[in-house]
Amino acid sequence: MLANHRRDKILELLQEDGSAKVLDLAKLFKVTEVTIRQDLEKLEKEGLITREHGGAFMKGVPGQVKDFTLTHQEHLDKKELIARKALEFIERGDTIILDSGSTTTEIAKKLKGFKPLTVITNALNIALILGAEPGIDVIVTGGEFKPPTLSLTGQKAADFFKGLNVQKLFLATAGISLKAGLTYPSISDIVVKRAMIEAAETTYLVADSTKIGKTALASLGALALIDYIITDPDIEEKHRQVFRDHEIELIIATNQNEK
Repeated sequence: MLANHRRDKILELLQEDGSAKVLDLAKLFKVTEVTIRQDLEKLEKEGLITREHGGAFMKGVPGQVKDFTLTHQEHLDKKELIARKALEFIERGDTIILDSGSTTTEIAKKLKGFKPLTVITNALNIALILGAEPGIDVIVTGGEFKPPTLSLTGQKAADFFKGLNVQKLFLATAGISLKAGLTYPSISDIVVKRAMIEAAETTYLVADSTKIGKTALASLGALALIDYIITDPDIEEKHRQVFRDHEIELIIATNQNEK
């Protein structure tokens, strides 16, 4: 992996997890600790991170946690469009899983007044959005806290889903590619996503078109893991064909005033 590419992946991981140790990064990227320290020094000089003894952390994370805001707030217009479309596939009385993420958060915001419903989530912000809603039962997993995504992750979060059988999962992703499939910046999330998929009868991937064709650090598996993808109209034709080739139903979220 080229140095610039490795630094990009390190930054993505820090944006997802909030912090990381030099030793862990060296093992993950199969380079020396000296190389990782050099990478972190360059990222710090660019004003993106703050180094600490043995590792580094993202700037601004403590404030984001205090304000309970997510880091990934770009393309909100697309995410809101996808969220509105996702509501068409949720029925009263359903038990659903809402994965952590900015698009699934938009779904949660639009579920207010939607009852009866049971929502299982690993996202603390989603739990707070829906927790006081009459008629919506919210169940939160255990696990390790990830500050930037306000989520719970790791094996304990994954173990929560063992033995569960829910109707629908609304799954997030960081990148979708033909070669790597569904990808995420954090390895600790992979086991959680897999457990969610195994617990759900139907999996809806909710991802804006900018995620398609991108690859993050860790691969969950092939596109065949999902049943549907809900995305926005800006998806390129070549990417539409990829989903057709994999027999995954593509659901395009359009503006209400569009025919």
